[in-house]
Amino acid sequence: MATILGLEETIFVGLDIGTSKICMLVGHSTPDGKLRVIGIGEAPSKGMRKGGVVNLEALAQSIRISKDKAERTSGYEITSAMVSLSGSHISSLNSKGMTGVTGRTISGDDVSRAIEAARSIVIPYDRAIVHVIPRAFVVDGQDGIKSAVGMHGYRLEVEAHIVTASNTALRNLEKCIEAAGIDVDGWVLGSLASAGVTLSETEQEMGVMLCDIGAGTTDIAIYIEGAVWHTAVIPVGGEHLSNDIAQVLHLPHETAESAKRRHGYAKPSGFDPDQAFAVRPFGEEQSIRIKCKDMAVIIEPRIEELFSLVRQEVKRSGYDGLLPAGIVLAGGTSQLPGIRDVANEILHLPVRIAEPERMLGLVDRLRSPGYAASLGLLYWAQVLGEESGVEGFSYAGFTLPNFSLEKTVGFFKRLLPG
Repeated sequence: MATILGLEETIFVGLDIGTSKICMLVGHSTPDGKLRVIGIGEAPSKGMRKGGVVNLEALAQSIRISKDKAERTSGYEITSAMVSLSGSHISSLNSKGMTGVTGRTISGDDVSRAIEAARSIVIPYDRAIVHVIPRAFVVDGQDGIKSAVGMHGYRLEVEAHIVTASNTALRNLEKCIEAAGIDVDGWVLGSLASAGVTLSETEQEMGVMLCDIGAGTTDIAIYIEGAVWHTAVIPVGGEHLSNDIAQVLHLPHETAESAKRRHGYAKPSGFDPDQAFAVRPFGEEQSIRIKCKDMAVIIEPRIEELFSLVRQEVKRSGYDGLLPAGIVLAGGTSQLPGIRDVANEILHLPVRIAEPERMLGLVDRLRSPGYAASLGLLYWAQVLGEESGVEGFSYAGFTLPNFSLEKTVGFFKRLLPG
């Protein structure tokens, strides 16, 4: 995934391509199996809008800048990376697959055939399957089984969550990445990447929703009984707040974005009503003072709209009554003061702000919900790289050769907790 002359060490690289920023992280495994971050490259994202490519050359240049910074800070030559995926072109569904067991003991081949049966769904010609994630197995009518390998049975069924994406969107994004000199090791849905480093096993077992609010989109992942049951992408994010502020207060977009980050608040109550800041709108020769309360009045309706859309998506999924652990907010926009209160009022669920875990190294710099997806990509790259000895598993859309029972059990314990 990354190489340097003279060293024989596996290096993992994650490339998070967002609407506002591109973040590339470099890491490696410690002797005790933890992940240490050793390099970071961050650059403003140009050429992306709502998770889709709108300017190939500009995006390729942004990725190239991020790559150069990551190589300088880590000292490694980066050749490939695990890449995040988002956008309104993403869709998902649940599927079931069944196979007969060839022997009395279920093997990796049996599991592989069941997953392939679940994968064999009819999708439009212009779409591609990104993830096939086993949720649970059923052996001779006994359901709720997390890992069926090694069990005795005659009939094996699997319940899988399938994520698909537009072929055109994938190819355009891949062209930008390749133009920057990077090969794509695999695609990971942004919400699944964030969930890997922010959700606890208890939350996933009880029922929880991960809500990653980026600049252009909001990515949702619902976990129940330790596995993902539903994913979705809502084309609304923090950039819409900046656009509203820019239009209402007649500010340049960069000024509106800076004002939102420094003085934004999701509710007009809760702070000094006379608190203000200075900005220079269009048509003014000198700066004027704007009250923070007035900007909060602009922000609040958009945040309420966002969580109303989230609520509609949860109800559409049919799992709105199965989330006792509530909602976990990630993404850069989740750092907006007061957003937790608005989410609680709209969704009527417990709400907490994510804090990425399971990492060492440069984590102090990255211990922020805005880097959850970037860190999650490293975690996925590490797990899939180290557990590459599992034969025939189509977990997350990857084929894993050389089956061994021990590695299979370890693989599912790490990626399907519970």
